[in-house]
Amino acid sequence: MSAEKPYEPPRVWTWKQPSGGKFASINRPIAGATHDKELPVGEHDLQLYSLATPNGVKVTAMLEELLEKGVQEAEYDAWLIDIGEGDQFASGFVEINPNSKIPALLDRSADPALRIFESGSILVYLAEKFGHFLPSAPPARTEVMNWLFWQMGSAPFLGGGFGHFYHYAPEKYEYPINRYAMEVKRQLDVLDRHLAEHEFLAGDAYSIADMATWPWYGLVVIGESYDAQEFLDVQGYGHVRRWAEQIEARPAVQRGRRVNRSWGPESERLPERHSSGDFLK
Repeated sequence: MSAEKPYEPPRVWTWKQPSGGKFASINRPIAGATHDKELPVGEHDLQLYSLATPNGVKVTAMLEELLEKGVQEAEYDAWLIDIGEGDQFASGFVEINPNSKIPALLDRSADPALRIFESGSILVYLAEKFGHFLPSAPPARTEVMNWLFWQMGSAPFLGGGFGHFYHYAPEKYEYPINRYAMEVKRQLDVLDRHLAEHEFLAGDAYSIADMATWPWYGLVVIGESYDAQEFLDVQGYGHVRRWAEQIEARPAVQRGRRVNRSWGPESERLPERHSSGDFLK
């Protein structure tokens, strides 16, 4: 335990720059655009503005899965939004997502063009638009939606909680790390118990619930997220690992992981994607 005097919150909180460690330059308590910049537009109806973070991978994997099924109308242009440089605060992006978070999608097949933001909303929109990965029968559909919203609600504990305090925070403190590590392990246990009896989250069929959850919890168990594999002792979640490796092997997921990725080995990067031929370059 730290011997330092406990933090005493002020009567009224004020924003003191910088704060937030690695992301200090992009964290702020106000919304809205910081500069004028229009978004680029490609030739396809679907225009994606994103980054290959877990939330971004949800959508690129979904689009690549649709194309894998032969849904040519799911062809898309994917433009890189560099959140480290503040691209999400440009006027064009804020028009599509006033919350200034990736991913954001523009569907120009609608008139006027339709904006869709929040990763879960995008997955549901694409599933309903193209008729894949979300059953229409109420019992099966409800189970998919149960797990989709479970992931949307749990991600802040994994990313904004554990990921921030364990991996990104400029200073490490016992209480927040313990608090969020406990919750992440509880969530992994939820998944492990469920996947012991089901091939995928909603049963026997791969769905948008799996696409939403895999980039977060799947990559933690595989060992590719937050460098936390040993710390969280993830070897004990064998059913989650089976599920995670099964999804990792899908060609569409492998392609989706590359889209809007601007770091790592050159073979794993595809900062922009405008056709399937881009994967061959």
